[in-house]
Amino acid sequence: MTIHLSAQPLSRENFAAFGDVLEAQGASHYPINNGTTERYHRLAAVEAYPDRTDPAPPETIINIFVAKPTPHPVTLTLMERHPLGSQAFMPLNSSHWLVVVAPIGPAPAANDLRAFIATAQQGVQYRAGVWHHPLLALDAQSHFMVIDRDGPGHNLDESPLTERVIVDLEN
Repeated sequence: MTIHLSAQPLSRENFAAFGDVLEAQGASHYPINNGTTERYHRLAAVEAYPDRTDPAPPETIINIFVAKPTPHPVTLTLMERHPLGSQAFMPLNSSHWLVVVAPIGPAPAANDLRAFIATAQQGVQYRAGVWHHPLLALDAQSHFMVIDRDGPGHNLDESPLTERVIVDLEN
């Protein structure tokens, strides 16, 4: 059986249950550097929970991921989550990209998934424990700044989808 999932435009309101949308549009801001720069302040707070079995504290790290373009039609096969920390993605190119999420809880089924089309000016931060598909660049190789947790403890769960899910990118 094949499930078709409709992707909708990403917004703070429709993504709030899964995390934060990182974008300047509509965010709190103020001038800095003698008025030459506008600071869009506190778009999200990083979550980095310690693993209670290890005394070493986790660190917040900054990475760059380079994603190959996803073949069309976009077919989903796997979801993942990070139970000990949030994970933020901010595109560094000018390409749209796809965000697929499911609520915190047991491994998701196809009908738990939600898909969002993010613009090149929108990043997301997944809350700790939110299921999400690995990075999905839509039309071109894309670079992303990724901020997440590094440290001891089990911080990656993966769950293959049991049904074939195709994302409809046309709204």
